[in-house]
Amino acid sequence: MQYLSRFVLILMLFASVLGISVAQDEEIVIDFYFPSATANDSEGIFGRYAEMFQETHPNVTINPVFSGSYTDTRNTILTEIQGGGAGPDVAVMLATDLYSFAEEGYIIPVQPFIDNMENGEAYANDFFPALLLNSMDEDGNLWSIPFQRSTPILYYNADLLSEAGYDSPPTNNAELVEIAQALTTEDRYGLLVPVAGGFPIWMYQSFAIAYGQNIVTDDPTEVLFNTPEAVEAAQFLTSLGTDLGVGPVGGSAWGDTPTAFLAGQAAMIYHTTGNLTRILADADFEVGVWYLPSGPAGEDGTGYGTPTGGGNLYIFDDGSQSEAELQAIWEWITFLSSPEIQADWGATTGYIAANATAWETEPLASLAEEHPQYLVARDQMEFAQKEYTSYGAITIQGIINGTLESILTGQAEDAQAAMDEAQAQIDSVLDEYR
Repeated sequence: MQYLSRFVLILMLFASVLGISVAQDEEIVIDFYFPSATANDSEGIFGRYAEMFQETHPNVTINPVFSGSYTDTRNTILTEIQGGGAGPDVAVMLATDLYSFAEEGYIIPVQPFIDNMENGEAYANDFFPALLLNSMDEDGNLWSIPFQRSTPILYYNADLLSEAGYDSPPTNNAELVEIAQALTTEDRYGLLVPVAGGFPIWMYQSFAIAYGQNIVTDDPTEVLFNTPEAVEAAQFLTSLGTDLGVGPVGGSAWGDTPTAFLAGQAAMIYHTTGNLTRILADADFEVGVWYLPSGPAGEDGTGYGTPTGGGNLYIFDDGSQSEAELQAIWEWITFLSSPEIQADWGATTGYIAANATAWETEPLASLAEEHPQYLVARDQMEFAQKEYTSYGAITIQGIINGTLESILTGQAEDAQAAMDEAQAQIDSVLDEYR
């Protein structure tokens, strides 16, 4: 593939770059684009990080640019680059955007930078393995660095569960339904899963994984969207709003879901760990957090499963960066991915601090001891699998999201038929890569 040969060239071209320090007499500006998928003050946080970095790099100016949602960020960057503009130097984009941007030669792999670090192996090994699954290509070369990472988790109103006689959260989807039905009233949903609004794939994937078969593998030319497990997962997710009656038909909207939970309009919700700090701060009830019980009980009685999620740090190649600029860009990335910043980021937002050392670093170490809910998000990675990505990812993701939306809303009454048709479209896209 084109990007693999490009990788070899970059290894050769940048070998001399990676051992130098940033020249103190060259004024460097790094355009840094970042999205937000939560109510956290991302602009304020990144402004603070930029100031911290510039204190030790006086000749480097970080220009943080808020670029909207993840989708907005991706589209903005594509529009700028394809229109002949420079685009950003560094951006936080979905970890799943890797193949789409690598195929076009828009991004630079980070593997050469890591290979030329004195402590490169230790640096890479400190990241949680599950968070690297979407950071590398099929040959194991790293293209992006975990930063704004998450998994969806179960939030529950522990006061309501206790009042209903439940001392612990559900561990499989039968228990999930039982508790959700017990807590559903005329003015309160028992469970909200944010799959409405055109992007159901992430939450849906937790059900597919928990039913026993992820929709992706390590092969980027393979997507498994019409397996029996995938279909059962879609049917169960749909039934939450129909036969089971614990949530609205078609699911809830992303931004409305935590608001409803905090207002007492939902007893349990699925949502990102990236909202954990906000929810803990704003709730007037005891907030419980647990692994996603999305599947039927296995041999141990549990039905856990989750994809990873969130954004990685990508380096963009405009073809004109100097050696000093490239080194400054890499130092900005290693700063953001350092245990100290990851500990602050995790504590401030609730996103999963991406490296193990961050959990032993203040302020996250003390916060996690005081609020063990943070540890649940980290420990759930034992059950985490690769988030959807493949060649032709943007097109295929659109096919999957559109199909799931039609099933969840009842427009497509036969889930198997709809997913068979979608699989045929997916295979047609992937055939050119096989």
